[in-house]
Amino acid sequence: MEFPSKLIHDAVNEISKLPGIGKKTALRLVLHLVKENKSKTFMLTEALNKMRENIRFCKTCYNISDEEECSICKSHRRDRGLLCVVEESKDVMAIENTSQFSGVYHVLGGIISPMNGVGPSDLKIDSLIDRIAKAQGEVKEIILALSPTMEGDTTAFYINRRLKEYPVKVTTIARGVSVGGDLEYTDEITLGRSITGRTLFS
Repeated sequence: MEFPSKLIHDAVNEISKLPGIGKKTALRLVLHLVKENKSKTFMLTEALNKMRENIRFCKTCYNISDEEECSICKSHRRDRGLLCVVEESKDVMAIENTSQFSGVYHVLGGIISPMNGVGPSDLKIDSLIDRIAKAQGEVKEIILALSPTMEGDTTAFYINRRLKEYPVKVTTIARGVSVGGDLEYTDEITLGRSITGRTLFS
C-alpha cells in the first residue's frame, strides 16, 4: 500500500498492529484523525498515555484497576464466598455486564498453552492457591469460567487438582447451545456437552 506521506505511513503501521485492525481500517482511522480538530487528537493521545502510565492491577484479584485494589474487591456488597476464575480482565467485564454474578474474581492472565510456551508458573495460579489458603474456609465455591478449548480445559483440570486439599467446591460455567442457534450448525462437542449437562425443564 502506497502512502503520500511517511507520517501517514508510520501512523498506519502502528495502528494496524492493534488486534482486529488491518491496513485499510488503520488508514481510515488515520485519515479521520487528520481531518479532526487537533485538540481531539491530542485528547486521544493524552488519554492513551495516561492509561499506559497509570494503569494498575488489583493486588488481590489482578483485575485492571486505577488503584491498588479494584472496586469489586473493595465492595462490601460482594459475596466473598463465591470466587470466579477467569483468563483476562475482559472476561470480568463480560460477566459483570450480565448482572448475574455477585461474587469476586481472580484473573489468571491467560491459560496454560504449551504450544505458546505458557505454563502454570506464567499465570496467577499460585496466587489463587495462596488466596484460598489464606481465606481459611471463607471461599465456599470456585467457578472456573475459562474458554471451552483444549487449553482452557487443561487449565481448569490443573487448577482443580491443585485445589483438592482445600474444602471448596469447584464448578465450571455451563456450556451448551446458544439461544437462537440451530442444532444443525452446532459442533459435536458443544452439542454433546449440552445433552450430558441437561437441566430440568421449567
